[in-house]
Amino acid sequence: MGTASSLVSPGEVIEDGYGGEGGEACEIPVEVKPKARLLRSSFRRGPRVIGASFKSTGSVDLEYAAEYERLRKEYEIFRVSKNNEISSMQKKEAKLDEENKRLRAELQALQKTYQKILREKESALEAKYQAMERAATFEHDRDKVKRQFKIFRETKEKEIQDLLRAKRDLEAKLQQLQAQGIQVYDPNDSDSDDNQTTVTAAGTQCEYWTGGVLGSEPSMGSMMQLQQTFRGPEFAHSLIDVEGPFANVSRDDWDAAVASLLRVSPHVPQALWSNTVRCYLICTPDTKAELDIFIKKHSSVLRRMCEGLGHFYLNVCFPEENAASYAVERKQEIERSSVCVLLLKSTVTSSLVEDCEEAFVKNPDGHPLVLYLRTEEGHNLTAPIRQLLERVNAADKAAKIKVVDHSGSAEEGANLIYAQLEKVIKQELLGLEGADVDSKDSGIEEGHEEDSGDVLWDLHDEQEQIESYQQACSSTTSQLGFQKYIDRLNDMIAAPPPTPPLLVSGGPGSGKSLLLSKWIELQQKQSPNTLFLYHFVGRPLSTSSEPVLIIKRLTVKLLQHFWSISGLSMEPSKILEEFPRWLERLSARHQGNIIIIIDSIDQIQQAERHMKWLIDPLPVNVRVVVSVNVETCPQAWRLWPTLHLDPLSPREVRSVVNAECQNVDFKLTKDQEKKLERHCRSASTCNALYVTLLARMITSSRSCWSLEKSLEQCLHCQDTMSLYRLALKMTLNSLSTDRERHIMREILCLVCASHNGVSESEVLDLFPEVELPVQSSLLHHLNRLCIVTLRCGLIRFQHLQAWEAVRLEFLGGGSSSTTYREKLIHYFNQQLSQDRVTWRVADELPWLLQQQEDRTKLQLSLLNLFVSQNLYKRGHFSELLAYWQYVGKDKSSMANEYFDSLKRYEKSCESEDSMTKLANLYETLGRFLKDLGLPSQAVAPLQRSLEIRETALDPDHPSVARSLHQLAGVYVQWKKYGNAEQLYKQALEISENAYGAEHASVARELESLAMLYQKQNKYEQAEKLRKRSVKIRQKTARQKGHMYGFTLLRRRALQLEELTLGKDSADCAKTLNELGVLYYLQNNLDAAKVFLTRSLEMRQRVLGPDHPDCAQSLNNLAALHTERREYETAEDMYERALDIRKKALSPDHPSLAYTLKHLAMLYKRRGKLEKAVPLYELSLEIREKSFGPKHPSVATALVNLAVIYCQLKKHSDALPLYERALKVYEDSLGRSHPRVGETLKNLAVLSYEEGDFEKAAELYKRAMEIKEAEPSLVCGNAPSRHSSSGDTFSLRGPAPLPHAPR
Repeated sequence: MGTASSLVSPGEVIEDGYGGEGGEACEIPVEVKPKARLLRSSFRRGPRVIGASFKSTGSVDLEYAAEYERLRKEYEIFRVSKNNEISSMQKKEAKLDEENKRLRAELQALQKTYQKILREKESALEAKYQAMERAATFEHDRDKVKRQFKIFRETKEKEIQDLLRAKRDLEAKLQQLQAQGIQVYDPNDSDSDDNQTTVTAAGTQCEYWTGGVLGSEPSMGSMMQLQQTFRGPEFAHSLIDVEGPFANVSRDDWDAAVASLLRVSPHVPQALWSNTVRCYLICTPDTKAELDIFIKKHSSVLRRMCEGLGHFYLNVCFPEENAASYAVERKQEIERSSVCVLLLKSTVTSSLVEDCEEAFVKNPDGHPLVLYLRTEEGHNLTAPIRQLLERVNAADKAAKIKVVDHSGSAEEGANLIYAQLEKVIKQELLGLEGADVDSKDSGIEEGHEEDSGDVLWDLHDEQEQIESYQQACSSTTSQLGFQKYIDRLNDMIAAPPPTPPLLVSGGPGSGKSLLLSKWIELQQKQSPNTLFLYHFVGRPLSTSSEPVLIIKRLTVKLLQHFWSISGLSMEPSKILEEFPRWLERLSARHQGNIIIIIDSIDQIQQAERHMKWLIDPLPVNVRVVVSVNVETCPQAWRLWPTLHLDPLSPREVRSVVNAECQNVDFKLTKDQEKKLERHCRSASTCNALYVTLLARMITSSRSCWSLEKSLEQCLHCQDTMSLYRLALKMTLNSLSTDRERHIMREILCLVCASHNGVSESEVLDLFPEVELPVQSSLLHHLNRLCIVTLRCGLIRFQHLQAWEAVRLEFLGGGSSSTTYREKLIHYFNQQLSQDRVTWRVADELPWLLQQQEDRTKLQLSLLNLFVSQNLYKRGHFSELLAYWQYVGKDKSSMANEYFDSLKRYEKSCESEDSMTKLANLYETLGRFLKDLGLPSQAVAPLQRSLEIRETALDPDHPSVARSLHQLAGVYVQWKKYGNAEQLYKQALEISENAYGAEHASVARELESLAMLYQKQNKYEQAEKLRKRSVKIRQKTARQKGHMYGFTLLRRRALQLEELTLGKDSADCAKTLNELGVLYYLQNNLDAAKVFLTRSLEMRQRVLGPDHPDCAQSLNNLAALHTERREYETAEDMYERALDIRKKALSPDHPSLAYTLKHLAMLYKRRGKLEKAVPLYELSLEIREKSFGPKHPSVATALVNLAVIYCQLKKHSDALPLYERALKVYEDSLGRSHPRVGETLKNLAVLSYEEGDFEKAAELYKRAMEIKEAEPSLVCGNAPSRHSSSGDTFSLRGPAPLPHAPR
């Protein structure tokens, strides 16, 4: 700071800034000369302090003045800035007021929307309660039918017994006369078809066991099974939901119903869905010679036949000397058997009577039965045999037992048994309709190929999934409190889109698989229009955990549902890449919802990398549910909506333990129950698997320990793994001999070391000293302890913890696996040396060699052309490539290796059979190389295959068509469409000449031609061919891969026939109607007409001609006549049905709409457009009332009516209908949906006819853009439907979206 001299000078006068008087500046004599003059008045206000300096005091005052000025300026700046802030805040306040007003308006709008949704919810709840009332009424009606049937059965019982006694007397007399060589009966003289008794000459065999007076009497459960299975959702959206599945004849409705019948069939007996043909043989000591000859001479032939068709074959027989000690095992084997054979002569034993009672008397309809009766001339049947036959005859009311009556040698008898068994296996079990199939031929694979087009996939993978689901559904562990989880799953599924995958998490053994299976089962019953695709992943490194095979299987299931399987790539990376696009395309075509369930997805190899499609947005009508182990769940997936399975509560633990005890008639004391409850309270001891295993261990009948000791030992185990290891030790100790302990250890180690498990027949081959009763008893016990199970005919581990326990207990943590793999390698190599390349050899041998790291032998096994062919033809494309990559070969060198191997094999081919196999091998190699993206190298083997077939077979042989088809595929890859079209047409002509116009091979060629035309933008030609192909696919649809299919329809028809023998009644008429529909589904139109006519006549007699049920029969008969092109009769019946339903039903009833739709279609077909208009208008009105004005079904009705107006030249009436339909389609299905394109095209035609060419061109261009972007199930880029905006329709819950009536 400066001195005072810098402020004033001598002689200057300054003012006192603090209010003092002014003064004159003067010089002050001080020691230090002042450099400024100060005002005297400033220092006169107080006593002068001696020695004080005036310099410092004056400086302070001046500093105060400067500070004041500075503060004043800062204040002014601060004041201005604050004023500015205030003004800006006022402006913001004004803006916020405006925003507040806007938000208040939006809030009011949202409140109105909320009130509207609330009202809709209340109406939905009301509809739900109404549906529940209808369900209660249905239950009441069912109970009524049960009572009526019981009365009917009881009233007929005495009559049946009298007839049976009379029949037995007649049979005894006939047998006596036959023994004397007198022929006394001619079937042609009989005046009754119900009581035929055929007498056959000695040495011949009868087709059926004759003598049933009345047919079998199925329980009401079987009578009502189909109705319960396909009971619709609470809101009925299709006629199936309204009147039950077997009420009306309609191809459109029943294609879906039949597919559901084949898909939804839990609780089917295991003998029907098992992959093993189990032949249970019951013999007496005096028929043991026939049995020994049959097993020694014919059993191997049947085994080769079954294995050639992809199944296992096993003879099950318990020797008489030790049969009594295997009573439980015998009963279980009879239940699991596919066919039972009873061999009788003159004596019976106690075990034979017991087995005969179980198989032939208690459940004669459970599986096919064969009775071999050896008689001797001059000898009558003994009394025990006669009594046994009478009991069997009394039980066989439907006369289904196949009887082989023989009086010759034992060897001839064995030949007759073999012939009858072969026929039963082929026709009734494998569904080959009597075709002669050579096990050496690859015809079965070709048959599968015909069904699947160019898509190659493994039916055994599908079989494994079916059995996994069936076993979970039939599990006895049902006391787990699943209902709360099922309700939460339903709520999560009903959430509005977009919805990420739903995660079901829990610890190992918490019951995730059981929960998903039970949920699927319930949903399939409640939502028949929802498509469910499920996959249960097995242990790591098994086939079921291979990601490419999983995705390909799901894709093929999707494509099969839409009757088309063309266009699917076989290249592994493309399969994974294209699945989201397939899902998007097919979901757009599906009227309901699609739900994909993958269990134990974290066990898939590199799950996060291969399942990247889960992270992408899903189509709005698609939901994905996956289950994971909470410990191994990938971190990125933990953000998804999660349903976590909690540990079991004490009450649930108690219920599981009590259920297991009740199953074996065992009761724990109160003290023991308390011990168990106290023990099962930690996180590791209160999961479902631990509690179930614990309960089964302490209730095991084979335990060598006392109950107290077993309980004490089990309570020392604190987790599932230690409990499994204790179970293994307990089972070993319970076995009586060291040999049995060794067998158990060897079997479990072989299963552990294998790829997918081992079959029972393979175990018997590997250990010839093992007897089947011992093996059966051991497997039964291990299955009860949740260690192993039989799936797809293979012994596998039930749970991953069981596999790990065996690995630790018997294999030293896996170090001893090499020894057991070598055993399996040696066994399968022996089969190769015998020229037996089954699917088991192809599945196991290369994998085992890869695990042994033996690249040289692995390459040799792959160069066995039949092994590679088997893998490729079953769709294991990625697995085959992985083996070659492991060997160190690229694509080109691999192709050269195969070429060299084929040339060496060709030199040894001389016979016609070997040349046929050679042509198949060349074709397989060509397809393999084509799928690898090597079309130039694929041409040579395909052309060689064609040359061989044309030379060795015939230029018009169906196999030649296959070669032409594959060559055409190569030309398509080269974009040489002209050459490809020529080859496809040639293949189509050969297929039509060989098979007829409605064969699966013809459909395949039509699809290929349609895809070719699609690529050339010839959409009209492509659409015609595709429609024809789809019709053929629907007509020839048949599900294979298990032992039941359309036989369910045939068995159901036989059951119903037996129920129509009583007096006239409404129930009997309903059964006749159902029977007529079933025959219609089997394309037996003559039989269908007979039963439907009988149903109509009976309903008219019992209920009156104006009853709604009569309208149903009339409607069905009209549909039948329409299919026969008898249009006049059909029109008359539809009109009668419509009159009845108009009088009896409400104006908006779906059944009325059903009849209206079909009658209007018939009028339109016959050119009676004026008559069709009011029906279409009424149908539109009904749909608007049923579904609301903005539903796609209403848009379809609008389009139908508009088309009629256009045909009547009423264009002005048609235009607003088209425009309204277009708006509804765009709002509900999205602007890029095919229905939008079709409506745009119709509008374009209408505009053209009205002369507005510019508008027509614009509309037609947009329609073509939609069609090109959505190329009818052909892979390509399409606009995304992954949106939750108004361009798509949302999922309304677990119930399916309503069908748009066609």
